Amino acid sequence: MKYALIGCGRVSGNHIKAATLNNLEIVALCDLVPERANELKEEFSLNSEIPVYTDYKKMLSEESIDFVAIATDSGKHAEIAIYCAEHKVNFIVEKPLAMSIEDADRIIEAVERNNVTACVSHQNRFNVAVQHLHNAIKTDRFGKISHGSINIRWHRAENYYNQDAWRGKWASDGGTLMNQCIHGIDLMSWMLGEEVAEVYGMTNNAFHDYIEAEDIGVAVVRFKNGAVATIEGTVNCFEDFEQTLCVFGENGTVRLGGMNANKVDVWRFSDNLPEDDETIAVDEKAKNVYGNGHTSLYLDFINSIKNNTKPYVDLYAGKRAVEIVLAIYKSQKTGEAVKFPLEAFASVEMEGEFNK
Repeated sequence: MKYALIGCGRVSGNHIKAATLNNLEIVALCDLVPERANELKEEFSLNSEIPVYTDYKKMLSEESIDFVAIATDSGKHAEIAIYCAEHKVNFIVEKPLAMSIEDADRIIEAVERNNVTACVSHQNRFNVAVQHLHNAIKTDRFGKISHGSINIRWHRAENYYNQDAWRGKWASDGGTLMNQCIHGIDLMSWMLGEEVAEVYGMTNNAFHDYIEAEDIGVAVVRFKNGAVATIEGTVNCFEDFEQTLCVFGENGTVRLGGMNANKVDVWRFSDNLPEDDETIAVDEKAKNVYGNGHTSLYLDFINSIKNNTKPYVDLYAGKRAVEIVLAIYKSQKTGEAVKFPLEAFASVEMEGEFNK
């Protein structure tokens, strides 16, 4: 299967690794800075003859490609995803799916109208610990779920934001909730019921006055099934600390920890099962905060293309995570709880929020 990557920045190595391990034929790379693509070729010992483009439209017109991964700055995701859909090119798009509800809906409409296969790179759904937790929920081991929490406590300094001009800007990136924390928000939503009733949130820029957006966000989420959840997301820790996901039910308590919910910290249920000892020992090592899930995400996506089936992480899942983040932003802006569905809101509506 022929594959191309659009965007060769910070996360691109995980995509190339996943493509290589799934035996894809890498036929082209695209980035506005060609040196980044060439560095990828060298790092992963790719064929030096692989062409490098600076224009994704030119690449798609000149190369025969089965699917692409879109790993550009977030503000470009919608434009590129819609173009791919209109030209019948399957795609994986990095999180977030889009920076507005309108753009998320436009992507979904274009994909469905053109009958292409597409998914969002919420790869942490494939973490071993996460899979165990989701299976426990599916098999009703918790009984009625009361509440949950997601805490993303990481570190990003000025050198991180200086890597690219788009970082930390409302139009092209958003803040820590939209960039670093949306994976954890997706997991929390997936576990607790997905259908949100309302969100109340607060955000702030405490330590990063050289960016436009938030570096800390907290929120309370109420789901339609009655469960509630709390979100804490920040890049204000002096070093990367943890991503911890907790679920509390009438018959069970689970806490996943590690740097990206890749380790079982607590696994307690009223019905002890023989396999629980193996689950308790799960501690999936990862080289970086992106984890190991891209390889499994790619395998699932490849099978979806071959079998014309829905990917494990479809575009509606990507929209739900974006909708929660945008609702927190809107709540910060208005000072009120935000009811769902969120009909229309965009990250750019937050411009100037921390200049008041």
